[in-house]
Amino acid sequence: MTRIPVGLSTASVWPRTASTGFALAAELGYDGVEVMVWADPLSQDVPGLRKRSARTGVPVLAVHAPCLLITQRVWSADPEVRLRRAVEAAQDLGAGTVVVHPPFRWQRRYADGFADLVAELEADSGVAVAVENMFPVRRGLGARSVEMTAFRPSIDPTDVGHRNYTLDLSHTAAARVDALALAGRMGAGLRHLHLADGTGLPKDEHLVPGRGNQPCAAVCRALAAGGFDGQVVVEISTRRARTSEQRMNDLAEALRFARTHLGGH
Repeated sequence: MTRIPVGLSTASVWPRTASTGFALAAELGYDGVEVMVWADPLSQDVPGLRKRSARTGVPVLAVHAPCLLITQRVWSADPEVRLRRAVEAAQDLGAGTVVVHPPFRWQRRYADGFADLVAELEADSGVAVAVENMFPVRRGLGARSVEMTAFRPSIDPTDVGHRNYTLDLSHTAAARVDALALAGRMGAGLRHLHLADGTGLPKDEHLVPGRGNQPCAAVCRALAAGGFDGQVVVEISTRRARTSEQRMNDLAEALRFARTHLGGH
């Protein structure tokens, strides 16, 4: 059985930079990195990323397109241009996957053509554009709480139907959806796993897998049993780590979890 590669998202070391992500991935024995493209200048610098990858011996497995609220001006104010540049970056870096969020509700023109754009980019580039599940915002408490989505048409990319998907287990926790059922709906299109955890709070927790209530182990075992040929990427939050040692310990624990339940060594 081929070992499923386990990468480290450079978002996992924030507020440190992508440079730290490459260094820790190399030190801890990750199989590669996913570059989160955001305010960090290195994350936007494709030649710089290529040099960092060569210097550390850590390949870039995936590129996360800049589609957060805080990255609406990174590379371009036009979301279509940002996605096209992410695919070009993946090609230049030898990465097989681009992770992208569904369009925001207010991005009407982009949303109307999104599915066709994704299909076109995949056909032209050979890169998998894996659309990620998201989560709603919940306001209020108890019976008076109201859910609102910032995404069009919904937080669930299988509502539209794409060739490739990213399953994020912190997002399933925040959305309070059944992660295994969503993985089932994604089916053979499940290309990329963001391995993290959550407790069901209405926020994106990105806990170390095993510290929340998501079926992280079951999802990993199902991927291994099903001949998954994509990537698993640890995307946890270490921003509260008080020391570099604590950050490293959390990242090492997440890698051990992944390798254990994916059947790797």
